[in-house]
Amino acid sequence: MQPKKRIAIQGVSGAFHEIAARRYFSANEVEVVPAHTFEDLIAVSQDAQQTDGGIMAIENTIAGTILKNYRLLHESGLTVTGEVFLRIKHNLMALSGQKIEELKEAHSHYMAIEQCRAFFKNHPQIKLVEAADTALSAAYVAENKLEGVAAIASSLAAEKYGLEILNHGIETNKKNFTRFLVLDRKKPETDNFASKISIFFSVDHKVGSLHRVLGLLSVLGGNLTKINSIPQPGTTWRYFIFIDFILEDPDDYDLVIRKLSQATTHLHVLGRYRIGEYFD
Repeated sequence: MQPKKRIAIQGVSGAFHEIAARRYFSANEVEVVPAHTFEDLIAVSQDAQQTDGGIMAIENTIAGTILKNYRLLHESGLTVTGEVFLRIKHNLMALSGQKIEELKEAHSHYMAIEQCRAFFKNHPQIKLVEAADTALSAAYVAENKLEGVAAIASSLAAEKYGLEILNHGIETNKKNFTRFLVLDRKKPETDNFASKISIFFSVDHKVGSLHRVLGLLSVLGGNLTKINSIPQPGTTWRYFIFIDFILEDPDDYDLVIRKLSQATTHLHVLGRYRIGEYFD
């Protein structure tokens, strides 16, 4: 039997990061290694003694881009080898036998709370309490046997910590997806179907510099799917540009990177990988 892949996740077991890892690698091929913060996730992913890699959230359709994770990725030396899109389904859970009418508090990550506020307007007696993580909130309720206290978390968290789901899918937006990047210490072997590219670079602080790069990308058959910027440390009003694009012809990869390198400075390929799947 092949040994399970040890994949670092942010949060404890039952977190949405674990669900994303299970979808990408399949549940019977992965063993998650919890990390408290994204900084910890990167550090654990870099350590061959602890993991075979990691999986990290990078953007959400409601909350937008997690910009600090681009900086962490840029500084890590890790390579993006894949992506997965996961719909975020929030559930209200508590100890077995509890009823919604009996609840006094609901604990979860602040973002999960924000995504479920419409539901709680119909239950004004429930105080919303921010916590460090969704799954950690479920563990907290279960381990302390808290009556009258619920957690907002994934169905996997309810299963792992033995909680009863009182309401499924309490999130307001049913099209809320998070994109996760799969991270590895080694560059993957050439994949002729790897058409998505993530890079970062900088350009001269001159009129039209970025426009020329993006125009060149279009001419070379690259479809821009995402662009963000973060400040360059040690400079004033200079930025690193992060972009994702899809190549019409993956065989043009070497040509495209060479041409973009000539039009930019400090260009670095973060990863080349297949377009990710969506999981509802």
